[in-house]
Amino acid sequence: MTQTIGSEELGRMLRTAAAKVRQAVPTLSQLDSVIGDGDHGTTMDRAMGLIDKALDAAKGAAPKAVLNDVGWAVLGVDGGASGPLLGMFFLGMSEAVGEGAAVDAKGVAAMFEGGLKSLQQQTKAVVGDKTMMDALMPAVTALRGAADGGASVAAAMAKAAEAAEVGAASTKDLQARFGRARNLGERSKGYQDPGATSLSLLLRGMADALA
Repeated sequence: MTQTIGSEELGRMLRTAAAKVRQAVPTLSQLDSVIGDGDHGTTMDRAMGLIDKALDAAKGAAPKAVLNDVGWAVLGVDGGASGPLLGMFFLGMSEAVGEGAAVDAKGVAAMFEGGLKSLQQQTKAVVGDKTMMDALMPAVTALRGAADGGASVAAAMAKAAEAAEVGAASTKDLQARFGRARNLGERSKGYQDPGATSLSLLLRGMADALA
């Protein structure tokens, strides 16, 4: 089992995550067309392309630098709040990962906690608000619990991905409290949140890369 990850593994995680999101672009756009303005899929598609380009340019760099470059690349994506929020997430991960060339499971948990903390400085959304936080917050909690319990990086990431998927699925029954969807009130129920869905896809891709 994977006990540590370095730049090579991190790059593979991010590329697999980007591919996973790209495969779901039509679904993400369809979800957003119901409760948003319909551009989430295309925005995420552009963001994933920028991730790949940043990884190409950062080849051989330490994890901290890789995440920093990815964060700044995604931060500039136009098309609503998704790009900037995702960019801040990666920048927060970079700040938390440390200077080392290899990261163990507890370090990966700290990395994701840093990403979450960075997002919490940008939004007040929490679990239950029908946003990406419904997927991210349970994922980070699951990741930390698995890491502290002695799980490998791969096993801990698998737990995080599972929690993110459950969280994303739960948004179908929620009423939106943030973004354009909140204007729909009760009508926002019955549809899974596109932001939570794309976040869960990112986590699943990362986990699959290590499986």
